[in-house]
Amino acid sequence: MTNALIVIDVQNDFCPDGALAVTGGDAIVAGINAAMADFGAVVLTQDWHPADHSSFADNHHGAVPFSVVEMPYGAQVLWPRHCVQGTQGAAFHADLNSDRADMVIRKGFRAGIDSYSAFFENDQKTPTGLEGYLRSRGVTDLVLAGLATDFCVAFSALDAARLGFGVSVRMDLCRAIDLEGSLAVMVEKMRAAGVVLA
Repeated sequence: MTNALIVIDVQNDFCPDGALAVTGGDAIVAGINAAMADFGAVVLTQDWHPADHSSFADNHHGAVPFSVVEMPYGAQVLWPRHCVQGTQGAAFHADLNSDRADMVIRKGFRAGIDSYSAFFENDQKTPTGLEGYLRSRGVTDLVLAGLATDFCVAFSALDAARLGFGVSVRMDLCRAIDLEGSLAVMVEKMRAAGVVLA
């Protein structure tokens, strides 16, 4: 086995009617389920925030969602409250074949730092443990799908490429937030890093 499918954050809060809904977020679920059969390993990631998480706008007096603040690790978008641990919003979409997952990586569970990437928190230093798991399974090539293209998918793809994995992103099985042109910016960054956009 050399390949793995990494399914990023297909959770209720990122789907229609969720707290941080991505347009069409639920439309990719059937395609992701179908793709799982083609891979030796499937990993799901799950945003898993405590209620006092520093990335939530309502935890900053007077802040509005989607504004940007400086954190010790750099710029941080302040998000609407989403994917709070143990809530229905943090659960995987009901139609996602989560039973197929060999591993679930929970990220963003430290209150003081956000984690877009499946590999590192936003300080680019604190690992999630995913790299070690994939190396121990003999995985060399990754295909990414999920939500959202321009944030957690892109950051995961860039980190995977930096770590030396072969990386492709199934753009048809992703959906974007596109916050002030963020999709075009991250697509260019992925291409420049050698990520294949399929």
